[in-house]
Amino acid sequence: MRAQQPESIDAADVPVNPSLGRLVFGWLLVGVPLAYGVVTTLSRVGQLFQ
Repeated sequence: MRAQQPESIDAADVPVNPSLGRLVFGWLLVGVPLAYGVVTTLSRVGQLFQ
């Protein structure tokens, strides 16, 4: 008898439990440069209208 092939696994069916530290590190890695860019851009735009 032939072994049964497993059904295809959908990405939404795979449980994801990232650790809190890894999640915070990821947000810091993205958020700090993003916040710096937003503040820098807004300050330059503010200088244009003075």
